[in-house]
This record gives sequence, C-alpha cells and structure tokens, in this order.
Amino acid sequence: MIAQTHQLPYSGNIHRTVLDNGIVLLIHTLTHVRSVVIAGSVRAGALYEQPAQNGLASLTAEALMRGTQSHDFDAIFSALEDIGADLSFGTGHHQVGFGGKALAEDLPLLVELLNDTLRYPTFPERQLENLMIQRITELRYSQQDNRYRAEEAFRKHLYPPEHPYHYSSYGTIDTLQTLSPADLKAFHKKHYGPAGMLLAVVGNVEPVKVIELIQESLGGWRNDLQPDEVDLPELVAPEKQQRINVVLPGKTQSAIVMGTIGPSSFAEDYRAALLANSVLGEFGMMGRLGQVIREDMGLAYYAHSRLDGGVGPGAWSISAGVAPDKVDVTIEAAIHQVNQMRETLISEDDLEDNLSYYTGSLPLRLESAGGIANQLIAMERYNLGLDFLVNYRELMYRFTREDIQSAMRRYLDPERFVISVAGPSA
Repeated sequence: MIAQTHQLPYSGNIHRTVLDNGIVLLIHTLTHVRSVVIAGSVRAGALYEQPAQNGLASLTAEALMRGTQSHDFDAIFSALEDIGADLSFGTGHHQVGFGGKALAEDLPLLVELLNDTLRYPTFPERQLENLMIQRITELRYSQQDNRYRAEEAFRKHLYPPEHPYHYSSYGTIDTLQTLSPADLKAFHKKHYGPAGMLLAVVGNVEPVKVIELIQESLGGWRNDLQPDEVDLPELVAPEKQQRINVVLPGKTQSAIVMGTIGPSSFAEDYRAALLANSVLGEFGMMGRLGQVIREDMGLAYYAHSRLDGGVGPGAWSISAGVAPDKVDVTIEAAIHQVNQMRETLISEDDLEDNLSYYTGSLPLRLESAGGIANQLIAMERYNLGLDFLVNYRELMYRFTREDIQSAMRRYLDPERFVISVAGPSA
C-alpha cells in the first residue's frame, strides 16, 4: 500500500491552494513526461440561464475562443498551433468545463490564453453567426435521429418544466434564434468569475512556479455580479409508469430509453448504485441486459444501462436499439432483469468480478496527465478528499451484495419508469 501511495496522487503529492479570490488550484507533478495538462471549470452552466434563452450558456462558452480584446479568432488558434497545444470549453448544467495541453515550457502561454478567453471575450458577430448556423443545422439533423429523440422525450418527461434538467444545455432551434451578441455579453459579464472556479495542473511542473503563474494571471480576477450557486428544486421520481411514443416515419429501427431518477454523486449509496448498474448493463458485454437481450434473445442491436450521477440527481436509464416489432418484448425483458436484481441477491462471483473491474480500471484512467487532472477536479467538486484514490479499493470493497440490492430497490423501480420509444409507427 505504501508503494501505491507514492504512485497515485494523494494528500502528500497533491498541492492544493485557494487563491484570495476563491479559485481552488490543484497541482500534481509528473517528472516522467514533457507535457502539462490543465483542466477545470467555472460556475456558468445552463442552470444560470432562463428557459426562454435555453442554449445561452453553452453558446457563450463555445464563443469564448472566437475572439478576445487582444486576440482575434485566427490569432488564438495560430498561437495554439504554433506550439502544438490545444484549449477547449464545454458546457454542462452546472459548470463550464475547460481543458488544455501543451509542452511544460509552454504552460505560460496556455495559461495566458485561458485567462484571455475566460475574462476578455468579445463575441464577434460574424463568428456568432457561424456558430449559430452550425448549431441549428445539427439540431435539425437530430430531429430525425432515433436515439436523440428518444433521449429528449425521456428527459423532458422525467424532469418537470420547472426543473433545469428538463432542458438540454445545447438549446433548441427556437430559443437559439432569439439570442444576440448582447445576450452573450450580458451572460458572461454576470456569471463568469472566480467564485466556484476549479483548476488542476498536472505534468512536468514545479508547484511553486505554477502557483505564481496562476496568481499573476487569474489571481486579480473579481466579479461582484457573480451570483451564488443555484440550488436545485426538490425532485422525486414519477408516481407511476408512463410511456411516450415519438413517431419518426420512414425509420427502420426503434430506440428505447427507459428509467427513472438515480442518486447524485454526493449520495452515500452512489457507488453501490454504480456497482449495481455495472452488473445490470455495463460489465463485460453490457452486463445482464447485453447478455440476455442482445446475445441470448437476439432482440437488440445494443442494450445497456447508464447511471448519470453528477451534482444533482441524474437519471438511471436503460437504452436499446431494436426492430420496431421487438419494442414491447425488449421492454418486458429489460424490466424482468431489473426486477430480478431487486428481488434476488447477485452472486458472490458477480460482486467480485465487478469490484475487480472498478478497482482494476482505476490505474488505467490515471495513466495520462489528462486523466489525473480530471480526477482531481472530480475529487474537489464532490468533496471526496485528496486521499480518495489511495483509499479507493478499500472504499469499494466495503460494498456487499445487500448494498447493491438496496440501491436497486431504492432507485430503480419499474413501476415508476419513464419509457420513451422513438421510431416508425407501430
């Protein structure tokens, strides 16, 4: 265990600093690489937009690199290409995430560009027009995509209109067409700031120099307009099972998405639910769902389950792609597998296999600097502690077959499923 402690990031080799403006900085040194990776987030996700302006947060984030007060679009990407670096932004409901990579000696330039795009974007009108055309074209194409439409209907019926998760962070054709450069500028002015910002730096770096660099660039950032973190409204699973059929004429396949509200990543039984989901529809050839529905019964092109987790109560869902005349029997088969796990303990072999999978795959996720950086951000966001990784095996092996059954019974009740089917008319 001592050797593992020195190989994995832990409290003895992660440097955690909180700047005066509230930015949490996490640094981990890797001397065997030449590169450096940055990852982090700012508190400016889709929760902070109004439904009538759905897509505003993600469009703002996507436009950050389209021009700043000191760099136009070409200059930003030329500066990155000249040193073989990259930098990008993406939006979720709670956060705008970012990530970048460069050679260690080019970290100052990467941080300079991060600071410039985060704090001083200009949202050029022509660039916004191009982004808008691209996004609306993607959304129009998605209207004929079975899986997209099934997932959309599932989300909208699982979460009520007063809940932020009812809405996609990507926006809709109607809402996007109402947005202007002034809207993006106003959103950025109010919501982008250091409060709640996380930043991880991993690679061949000296922590003291990194702290000085980040302090010099981002340490003076202030935004008194930045609101407090949004509290999600209380949410309960649907009272009864409901079925939604989205008819897409001319399609030869139907997509099924079914499930209900799962635990957030803060829940005490979240990892027990992760193990349950692995058994149900992830491990090996997509767990029991893949084995029974796809391999044994030959019903589906794909069949698996997913547990979203996250800051809020994400969905716990089952997805399958089937021929239209196999929809009902596939739904019945999936519900049967769920009920079996709710009623009967999994075997000791199933428990051991899935525990081994989760603990054995951890080192693979940490082989790259990027994997470590993302893990550091997750540890900070979910209050896991700096020793989470070295204690991970012990944490996971505490779970029993009874814990897995309890998580299934608590969250995954077929009587409260939302079942969404998108495809040709029955």
